[in-house]
Amino acid sequence: MKVLVADSIAEEAIELLQSETDLEVIRSNPNSFTEHLGAAHALLVRSSVKVTKEIMDQAPHLRVIGRAGVGVDNINCEEATKRGIVVMNTPGGNAISVAEHTMALILSLARTIPQANTSTKSGKWDRKRFTGNELYGKTLGIIGLGNIGRMVAERSKPFGMEVIACDPFISSDAAKDCGVELLGLDALYARADYISLHLSLTPDTKGIINAAAIEQMKSGMRIINCARGELIDSSVLNQGILTGKVSGAALDVFDVEPPGSLPLLQHHQVIATPHIGGSTSEAQTMVGINIAQQVRDYLKTGMVSNAVNMPSISAEQYGKIAPYLALAERLGSFSAQTSQGRPVRIKVTFSGDFGESDSSLIRKAALSGVLNCFLSQKANLINANQIAQERAIGVSEVRRGKSHFNDSIQLELKTEDIVRSVEGTVFPDGSPRLLSINGIYVEALLSGNLLYITNKDVPGVIGRVGSVLGDGDVNISDFALGRASASQPDEPAEAAALIRTDNPIPSSVLNRLYDMKAVMLAKTIKL
Repeated sequence: MKVLVADSIAEEAIELLQSETDLEVIRSNPNSFTEHLGAAHALLVRSSVKVTKEIMDQAPHLRVIGRAGVGVDNINCEEATKRGIVVMNTPGGNAISVAEHTMALILSLARTIPQANTSTKSGKWDRKRFTGNELYGKTLGIIGLGNIGRMVAERSKPFGMEVIACDPFISSDAAKDCGVELLGLDALYARADYISLHLSLTPDTKGIINAAAIEQMKSGMRIINCARGELIDSSVLNQGILTGKVSGAALDVFDVEPPGSLPLLQHHQVIATPHIGGSTSEAQTMVGINIAQQVRDYLKTGMVSNAVNMPSISAEQYGKIAPYLALAERLGSFSAQTSQGRPVRIKVTFSGDFGESDSSLIRKAALSGVLNCFLSQKANLINANQIAQERAIGVSEVRRGKSHFNDSIQLELKTEDIVRSVEGTVFPDGSPRLLSINGIYVEALLSGNLLYITNKDVPGVIGRVGSVLGDGDVNISDFALGRASASQPDEPAEAAALIRTDNPIPSSVLNRLYDMKAVMLAKTIKL
């Protein structure tokens, strides 16, 4: 089998592949690799090579594409999936480098090292001007306790720092194992002397450091960002520096790169580096070796590691379970979007004729639906179990006899606050349909813009909900209702409604729904 290396990777990675007698390594470059595509079973790239549909057309034997790095924007993953080509990347290969760079920036902020260096080299000797602060006894607030966040926590403790963290998608037990106190954002803002960001970019995390956040922070605190530039509103941070509320910031990433003459960078209290957190020779060597090992193992044994797309399965099997994969993912997403608190356990119950391999893939699809509501790291059929395990989230599977429908899937999501149970099936037309929520029968199509409401079953609620939506220029396309039996004879029963709308529901409309005394919960869902 032939492995085409189309970009520069570490020599150690090349040697690893060449040591395999049944693998032939073809070394090329981004300008001429296409002439070797016809013979390639594996293609190794970095960021320079664009693996398009046209490139895949020239590679009829291609089985795996390996990306020496994390981002796969240069690879048409959807097309690769259609062709049964596994796409792998190397997440975490530069985690140590980013964590160490974060610590370097924290130390530089505490001791004004870059400023002192510039001053001394200019011929000055301003010892009093550069009096710094010890890290000992200070509180480090980490927002995002993933792989890199945990490494930063581990490295900060020998300096005598107290470490607190906020991560809505890690259990309290997992945080405790890291020796980290888990808090809400407001509490973290109020206590932290240093705040380090280790989040991926999602609609919820974009601009997480905004005016309201800085208002809650301690006066004189410092901010470090080695994650994504868009996490910080730079104009707000600039104002925080001007007022003295923020005494310093160290930034390796920016929402526009290079940042140019950003006003924020004109302050001597701001340290800036050109997105070099993961740029170490060790990290580049590591990602090369990692991808070489992964591609070797896949070609020789079929073992898949760090795949970012669906594994290759037969067309017949895929045709059978594809609608249930979509159903399971949407049930997972629905349950996550309507729940609150940190996930603890996910249980998937199968009713009907699902084979072992079918249920395994469907369970991972359901898990992916839950995880992808909270993480930017794309959870899929390959890595969902691994991500859940890292986050100390339990996953179980149950089989039972047939329900009212021949084949149905029930997903139960337990968080530290509530338990949410949803059940669904696939209709003959292939559409994913909801059957029940927490035991209340509500039949509805799982797609589009949805509004989930629970309320006391008293007269007038449906009419008032319709009026509120109408006043907010929200058009209803479908309205499904259900209710539970009353727990007490004199108490109204709990009712549930799932409303599909033509357009997203503004927060102002949602607030008006909560003004209704009978409404207990109102959640918007996007599927």
